[in-house]
Amino acid sequence: MNILAIGLNYRTAPVEIREKFAILEHDLEDALRRLVQAGCLAEAVVVSTCNRTEVYAVAYSANAGREEIIKFLADASGISREVFLPYLYIHADDLAVRHLFRVTCGLDSMVLGETQILGQVKDAFLFAQGLGTTGATFNNLFKRAVTLAKQAHSETEIGRYAVSVSYAAVELAKKIFEELTNKTVLIIGAGKMSELTAKHLYSSGARRVLVVNRTFERAKELADKFEGHALELKSIDLALKEADIVISSTGAEGYVVTKNQVGSAMKQRRFRPLFMIDIAVPRDLDPKINDLDNVFLYDIDDLEGVIAANLEERRKEARKIEQFLEQELVAFKQWQTERAAIPLIQALQKKAGGIQKSVMESLRNKLPNLTDREMKHLEKHTMSIVNQLLRDPIQQLKEMATEQQADLYLEVFSRIFALEETAESASKHSSPEPESPEPEGREKRQPQAAVTVAKSETYQNTKATVETQWFGGLSR
Repeated sequence: MNILAIGLNYRTAPVEIREKFAILEHDLEDALRRLVQAGCLAEAVVVSTCNRTEVYAVAYSANAGREEIIKFLADASGISREVFLPYLYIHADDLAVRHLFRVTCGLDSMVLGETQILGQVKDAFLFAQGLGTTGATFNNLFKRAVTLAKQAHSETEIGRYAVSVSYAAVELAKKIFEELTNKTVLIIGAGKMSELTAKHLYSSGARRVLVVNRTFERAKELADKFEGHALELKSIDLALKEADIVISSTGAEGYVVTKNQVGSAMKQRRFRPLFMIDIAVPRDLDPKINDLDNVFLYDIDDLEGVIAANLEERRKEARKIEQFLEQELVAFKQWQTERAAIPLIQALQKKAGGIQKSVMESLRNKLPNLTDREMKHLEKHTMSIVNQLLRDPIQQLKEMATEQQADLYLEVFSRIFALEETAESASKHSSPEPESPEPEGREKRQPQAAVTVAKSETYQNTKATVETQWFGGLSR
């Protein structure tokens, strides 16, 4: 079985290509069913956002699984594979797992460390799980990915540093005022960036919003979003007198606010601090305003400088997350390898439990005078003996499953305890993953439980090694 991650994102494909591959919510169920019903994939999850479309799959064969996913993407997008293949990335096994972890933690996002993708990956997994297109592997893997992402954001400060213009403006405002509670915000212009910055300031405590715009109707529309007041452009001098924070983004030719206007307003406000953010290009606010006492003027370049410094801080935090990620990757690989031992562990426990039950029945027949209380004590203690005897072999079995000759070790274990039939029964009840289909022309592999290990020198040496480790050589 192979884990695959195949897709495209904002780094590998322009938006005009990405939009062709977007899988909308109402198409997601059909997409997942098509992926798993083709027969090459045991499990599938699709993550589709504005910045990426990715198919995660557990494939019986890496090559066949890859081809099936590429065919699916071609059908879904209506684009020939020759056209979109250069935009695809294809990861398998460890690289696929690492990619999922990085995506979920926000390390592969356009905005480094953003958290929205965590919810999107989680929702994609839960949707697939609800449809039944996930199994033991992805149920474990995606839960690990979500838990890892939560750890990444709670145990590092990657989300602390502003990396957008609007957030950077809020960060600067907090440095000037410390607290934004009850501050008055003046918005000059009603563009998207002004609105977004005002929204962040409002959510940070700024409660009074004034909006000045050439079109009064648009000013009122924006003001209503923050329970604010709309003003005509001619009222800007009055607004400057009341404002603590000014956000300007009009796109007008020439300065909308001059040094003289601000100087006059500062006298009327008794030089109370004024924080001004000019996010327009060309600039709205006269740069000479910055010469005035207690006026703090920042333009788009100043904000970009803050963003660059903060982005470097996020990169430092991201390196910490990479360490968490590698640890989780090792843990997942350990879980994968130990899974091979599960049918034998179940078979051993079943056989031991059967022996204990048989002994208890024999005691009940041979010692009919024992009370129910005495029988319960005997049952408890015999079960304790069984569990203690099994503890070390089970632990050794898990460790053997991770070693290079795992298949041989497991076969030896099975032979020593005569578990072949019991293991087959346990395997059926544990719903194992289907065997991998073989390419045409190659002899079909036999299920692992049916593999017969010849009593060769290698087998005998391995058997002796296992017996020595488990029984200290006493079995001889």
